[in-house]
Amino acid sequence: MRLYTKKLMALFFFILILLLVPTRSSTEDTEVRIWLTTPDQKHLLTPQHHKFFSNRQNGTNPVIAVDEKKEYQEMDGFGAAATGSSAYLINQKMTADQRENLLTDVFTSQGIHMSYVRHTIGASDFSVDQNGNPSSYTYDDIDSGTDYNLRAFSVAKDQDVMKLLKAIKKKNKEVGILGTPWTAPAWMKYDTPTTNGWYLDYTDKKVYQAYANYFVKYIKAYKKAGIPVNAITVQNEPGFTSPSYPSMSMGAEEQAMFIRDYLGPAFAKHEISTKIIAYDHNWKNGLSYASEILKDHEASTYTDGTAFHCYNGTPQAMSDVQQAFPEKNIYFTECSGGKWSTDFGENLSWYMSNVIIGAPRNWAKTVLLWNLALDPNSAPFNGGCDNCRGMLTIDPDSGRYTKNTEYYAVGHISKFVRPGAVRIGSTEDKEIETVAFKNPDHSIVLVAANTGHEPRFFTVKQDSKTFQYKLMGKSAVTFTWKPGL
Repeated sequence: MRLYTKKLMALFFFILILLLVPTRSSTEDTEVRIWLTTPDQKHLLTPQHHKFFSNRQNGTNPVIAVDEKKEYQEMDGFGAAATGSSAYLINQKMTADQRENLLTDVFTSQGIHMSYVRHTIGASDFSVDQNGNPSSYTYDDIDSGTDYNLRAFSVAKDQDVMKLLKAIKKKNKEVGILGTPWTAPAWMKYDTPTTNGWYLDYTDKKVYQAYANYFVKYIKAYKKAGIPVNAITVQNEPGFTSPSYPSMSMGAEEQAMFIRDYLGPAFAKHEISTKIIAYDHNWKNGLSYASEILKDHEASTYTDGTAFHCYNGTPQAMSDVQQAFPEKNIYFTECSGGKWSTDFGENLSWYMSNVIIGAPRNWAKTVLLWNLALDPNSAPFNGGCDNCRGMLTIDPDSGRYTKNTEYYAVGHISKFVRPGAVRIGSTEDKEIETVAFKNPDHSIVLVAANTGHEPRFFTVKQDSKTFQYKLMGKSAVTFTWKPGL
């Protein structure tokens, strides 16, 4: 009898504990993980307390609805440019341990897990020699005359860049690589042999064939070195040329002809699968340039899509091109911060609105910033921008590096959205801008930014489940969850 009474009492206390201890219902079983960056820098891509979806509704908050049934473009990756200047600082101004820590911070899941890099085919305005001195070069530099057979071709001056790209690929095998020329070899230019500015010799068709073969030899040389090139753009900023640094103009009609008659056939002949991307300049004027190429049936056959920069115009220009040519891809390939804007919160908000959220929402498959790293003096540079800011700043004396706004902005998407993810539907509020993705493992990523100055409450909804969140002004947040888990 005494044993029976003890069992009853134990059962009574067990039931009482179940009644008193709060539990989540079956509708609250989806955990939401959260990372936050705020303008006061107290939170820098910092994990927050988890939330859970529930069936509870809040009728007063604006609703951000995520719809994984609405699918848009597949993502290739996110990152920055491994310029010659960045490679020099990372390879020659850092110890092995410092370099290892930087690459881990940038290219692995322990950091922001970047998955795409751009590099310059030959020199740009951020290229230096082994001593850190400005260096303007191509892969086929000769003292005089012509070299149609490219006998002088060599990628040896890319030694620092290639070393960095190999180290990046070793850290993260899924990293994609985009190559972009700032100029053709000087001897290919009309009338004035120079790397800095001007244009191809349109009077000599052998120049176009030689230049197409130049791309072929570059891709093969990099592949032989263990660096596969996923895509190339035909010319960096073809609507701009400068006598101050490596550059070259190339009109839309000329680029269409070059792709149609020379570059595309050369890739086909040599069975090169590297994608050919046109334009690679500002949002403004993108539609008119793209149209010239993509309306040319033969040129379009060889052209995967068009690439854009952030320095003039708005992201909407990419959607305009996508609407006109929906079968072609869109890429976002360059944007740089600099000393012209130093406020962390304002910079973060601009990047989130225009680049991190704005580019994918307007069909971009990649989101790439400019220099991966520069020193505190925006150096070393080669005659171009003398006040640009890298994603990282490396002290050349100590080898220590600091993470700038760009690191955290890119990190809000690169750390969570894997190559092969698909952008899915997400609504926006007046001041809460969003973009959402479904990863290959079916996890959902929602990136949101409060571009206003005041805190904003909002509700995130998927199907019939919701959770609420309050986001400070000029702040960014990333939510991740896996439905049903």
